[in-house]
Amino acid sequence: MTPEMVTLDCADPQSLAKFWVDAAGYMVVHDFGGEYLVLKPSSGDAPAPGLAIGLQKVAEPRVGKNRAHLDFRTDDRPAEVARLVGLGATVLAEHQMPGFSWTVLADPEGNEFCVGG
Repeated sequence: MTPEMVTLDCADPQSLAKFWVDAAGYMVVHDFGGEYLVLKPSSGDAPAPGLAIGLQKVAEPRVGKNRAHLDFRTDDRPAEVARLVGLGATVLAEHQMPGFSWTVLADPEGNEFCVGG
């Protein structure tokens, strides 16, 4: 068994896709009538290998903390966090442990994700 995709529930998949395309360098590879979109890492004009992100339209709002979230790594966390905030993310928390630090953010619909470095 191989992980293939992580799906995020959201109110407006097409709008949220813009954030994730810009934030993660992904591209929309399938749009099922705006109800469900599949995004994959982009290599120029073609999809690249890697974990896909699904955006699924749901009627109910998110309540409470995500039970699962995406983790990203970067060599320049402060610059990456600033870039993501510029795209519409919100910083929720900063954490630090010996040898590792990370920032918890939320996408424009409140789905949490982390950037470590």
